[in-house]
Amino acid sequence: MEWSILHTLNDFLLHHDAVEDPLVFYVNVSELLFAATLAVLFVAARGLRGRDWRRAAVAAFFSAGVALAIGGVIARVVDRPRPFVHHPGSLHLFVSHGAAPGFPSDHATAAFAIAMAIVLRKRGWGLFALLAAALLSVGRVAVGVHYPSDVVAGAVLGCAVALVLWAPPLRRRLDALSDYLGARLDRVTSWGAGKLPRLSAR
Repeated sequence: MEWSILHTLNDFLLHHDAVEDPLVFYVNVSELLFAATLAVLFVAARGLRGRDWRRAAVAAFFSAGVALAIGGVIARVVDRPRPFVHHPGSLHLFVSHGAAPGFPSDHATAAFAIAMAIVLRKRGWGLFALLAAALLSVGRVAVGVHYPSDVVAGAVLGCAVALVLWAPPLRRRLDALSDYLGARLDRVTSWGAGKLPRLSAR
């Protein structure tokens, strides 16, 4: 079943250039895209209205970090070869990739941890993030670097960690850290803005 799903997605991508190009591009830039989104959320948000966005960004960052650390341990213990390593020549590999163990998928783990952390604080945007994470996970299978169970395990792990960090004692600490860092950032940027020379009205 799993091999059949993998082959179906891989063959579909091979024969549909209109899907292949944007999907491969998205898979390649996904890490930068998710990281940049969190950075923009934290830096651009301001005031009481922006506080929840900053808290979501900090929670997402820690959720992804913790989930990836756990996933790294699991990967070393399970030591499952990636499909292109396990079955050389049986797949079309759309991206260059190392032969490190693929269970669970780091990309799916981080993406779903980030998405779930946002869902818990900003539901509408979080659902969009979940769709982005799901598309990334399907893409990682389609390009030939993961089995479906690799990305499913990553999704479960990422969501589970985000939910654990949503527990009130941990959430309060993350929110306090976010508020502290946000206040420091606002103070620095406000000070910098105050030092800028003023243009003459003439």
